[in-house]
Amino acid sequence: MSVNPELQGRSFPPTAPYLVGREKVREFARAVFATSPLHHDPDAAEAAGYPDVVAPPTFAVVVQEHALAQLLADPDAGIDFSRVVHGDQRFSFTRPIVAGDELTAVLTVTSVKTLGGHSMVTADALVADAGGEHVVTATSTLVVRGDE
Repeated sequence: MSVNPELQGRSFPPTAPYLVGREKVREFARAVFATSPLHHDPDAAEAAGYPDVVAPPTFAVVVQEHALAQLLADPDAGIDFSRVVHGDQRFSFTRPIVAGDELTAVLTVTSVKTLGGHSMVTADALVADAGGEHVVTATSTLVVRGDE
């Protein structure tokens, strides 16, 4: 089964709220070797004007993953996860993610292209805080390998 081209333009329901925890930020920062005190020390973050520790920019994938899961689980999408390769990742921030944020994401498929026997699916996850304010847009391109 190939990727359904009618996915383009489709939006999925908002994800369940994700509460960003201080220890999750610290764990993620250690995993990506982000050593800034802003990621680890609440006092340093507060001195810099933030309410709590600041997540490294790529932390947004944690929230985006929940939105992408909706797409990958949709049987009408025609995406065989065993054939998916991550092709590209971009972020556009309004503000940094900080511990204490409660975030939801709405995923919209912005492009479906066929190249040779492969498909490329690009999707934007608009991540907002509990007040509905935009925090970051996480854009992923997934390459779905065709039959060999």
